[in-house]
Amino acid sequence: MADHRVLEAFSPAVREWFASSFPEPTAAQQHGWPVIASGAHSLVCAPTGSGKTLTAFLSSIDRLVTTPAPSEKQRTRVLYISPLRALAFDVEKNVRSPLIGISHAAERLGVEYHEPYVAMRTGDTSAKDRSALARRPPDLLITTPESLYLMLTSAVRDTLVNVDTVIIDEIHALASTKRGAHLMLSLERLEELTHTPPQRIGLSATQRPLEEVARFLGGYSNGQPRPVTIVDAGVRKPLNLNVVVPPGDTTGIWPGIHESILDNVMAHRSTIIFCNARRQAERLAAQLNELAVERGIAGNELAPGDLVKAHHGSLAREQRVVIEDELKQGALRAIVATSSLELGIDMGAVDLVIQVESPGAVSRGLQRIGRAGHQVGEPSNGIVYPKHRHDVLESAVVTKCMKNGEIETTRYLQNPLDVLAQQVVAHCAMSGDLHVDALKEMVRRCANFASLTDEVFFNVLDLLTGRYPSEEFSDLRPRLVWDRMSGVIRARDGAQRLAVTNGGTIPDRGYYGVFLPDGVRVGELDEEMVYETRPGEAFRLGATTWRIEDITFDRVIVTPAPGVPAKMPFWHGDRLGRPVELGRAVGGFVRTLSQLDAGVAQETLINDYFLDQYAAETLVTYISEQRDATGVIPDDKTIVVERFRDEIGDWRICIHSPFGTPIHAPWAMAIEHTFLTRHDMVVETMWGDDGVVIRLPEAND
Repeated sequence: MADHRVLEAFSPAVREWFASSFPEPTAAQQHGWPVIASGAHSLVCAPTGSGKTLTAFLSSIDRLVTTPAPSEKQRTRVLYISPLRALAFDVEKNVRSPLIGISHAAERLGVEYHEPYVAMRTGDTSAKDRSALARRPPDLLITTPESLYLMLTSAVRDTLVNVDTVIIDEIHALASTKRGAHLMLSLERLEELTHTPPQRIGLSATQRPLEEVARFLGGYSNGQPRPVTIVDAGVRKPLNLNVVVPPGDTTGIWPGIHESILDNVMAHRSTIIFCNARRQAERLAAQLNELAVERGIAGNELAPGDLVKAHHGSLAREQRVVIEDELKQGALRAIVATSSLELGIDMGAVDLVIQVESPGAVSRGLQRIGRAGHQVGEPSNGIVYPKHRHDVLESAVVTKCMKNGEIETTRYLQNPLDVLAQQVVAHCAMSGDLHVDALKEMVRRCANFASLTDEVFFNVLDLLTGRYPSEEFSDLRPRLVWDRMSGVIRARDGAQRLAVTNGGTIPDRGYYGVFLPDGVRVGELDEEMVYETRPGEAFRLGATTWRIEDITFDRVIVTPAPGVPAKMPFWHGDRLGRPVELGRAVGGFVRTLSQLDAGVAQETLINDYFLDQYAAETLVTYISEQRDATGVIPDDKTIVVERFRDEIGDWRICIHSPFGTPIHAPWAMAIEHTFLTRHDMVVETMWGDDGVVIRLPEAND
């Protein structure tokens, strides 16, 4: 039963608006509001669609509308940081709606109301709009980690001195990455600037252990973790899950999958279909549209337009926004997306999520399926379509873990030195003369660098000040000057310009921007895709066909080419690999299942793991055939090593293991190194989530 007394802490206008807009506070709001109102750093964990965003915002909004703003040039008091630009746009709309409602309530009650100015700054914000924000800073600024870094490394930083609250949404998406370490160092730089240390509020639906994420959020003070109050709503969103394998035909399983997906799309109001790779999203969108045309559903002369469209991070923001709005308005029946729609974008109309292939992680699956029924108390309906027999195995384990809420462990990075070097240059560029001890103390307040030793810290400063370990680095220009006698460090000329032209963490892949001749951005392509492509060729991007007019050193110029035969683009490095916890769960599941009678195993899969009849039969047969082939099945306690000669007579060694790419990739590197150092033999290796393959060239022994 909801306790409405939590609303008494708010002003009359806010109470009036909330009571007229919602039946009662959610569990996250009941537990979160008192903690946030106390000023404590807070980590709020609650399922998708549980009112987390309003939990974080309402205290800040209440303060903004009831107190006068500071000076015009320094009025920003609340920062909302989103890991996704698309998510930032969605939140801006959701914040403006409460402000309008509260202003009307204040007018009805005849109480004082200060109109807050809300604005957004992301990588998509134009130079003109950024200048306007510098002249007239907002009370509540919605931004991204990279844009905050750029603000702190420019004259705009002075507009942030009165910031008293920082809200970080979907914090689990940042915690285990270099980008998260980059953001947390930015927050320590912000704390050096503000009159009082800002309150930190973190939000997420999928994070474990909460204590680890809380340490990441709060950082350290005087060598000890800052206190962070964990608000665990403790309620799992109801899930309706099914793992479906449609019977295949002589051409394979895909025609059956396409037919089944299209049937489900037409049976629901609006659907998000998730894939694990951008190329697959583009291909699936095209194939579903072709099938819809064959059925006479869409895309014919009487009803032009696509039934579904692809949506992923390599589409320009303008393209993504149009596609999202088309789905919300009913112009599209479905979107085929990658992780671009995984986080908390408000898609309230979606009543089904389809996942093609196992999502690869329990947390990822919960985020994606949670997009369906994105309202308080509404269940999320999801269907998983495995791509092949082994994928049925992982899909079964992931869906079971999702139902049980068994989320993978989050660990934040320790001492990513490239991030440290980047932020040190940026901070020194804006701080004038700075004592090394003060800089070291600030860095160690960030949880990612709390264990940073003096030796490693000074080595980074040596690198930045031109004291290089060998002559190989002599062409690098020093960025800082370090007076070792006085312990003072300062930036060289040009350091600030260098810092702002290299915002964000070092990317793992190179991408080419795709632009129309007038300069409008369409999206981006993988560098290898561009290398293999020539002007005049056509490709699909976002369910639209484009002809390449020119390829320069950093961009691809295209024009629309509707109806022209086109190839599918590809992007490397899309998938992160199976987490080791999921690998152990997969191995344990195989070990348990292989000990059961076939009939009992099928019944278990249908009743406990949400597989349909054909999927259960497929998996039981697959495990039986594996046992017949190798005599033993790889599981969490058994590694199977198999050898055979390939088609040209070389030996291949297959190491079967369930533990995932993060284990197998370094293992394969170690094997390569060992063969080279011990046997002077260069071997080729490949790895994936299910093991390592080694090729021994011309080996007789």
